[in-house]
Amino acid sequence: MKVKHILTIFILGLICTVLGALFKVMHWPLAPGLLSGGTFLQVIAGILGIWKIYTTEAFKKFLNK
Repeated sequence: MKVKHILTIFILGLICTVLGALFKVMHWPLAPGLLSGGTFLQVIAGILGIWKIYTTEAFKKFLNK
């Protein structure tokens, strides 16, 4: 998976989280779902980002120094 895809997932999660916070403040429905979904997307993007870093050849060379 390319880094731009991971960043896209993270940004979508961030947007969902911000919208969920807005919905929560305004007492609109769907706030818990948006907050949960946004947080889930951010966690998935974080896990994918860490996996991408650990599987990169340059990172392996850096660790072996």
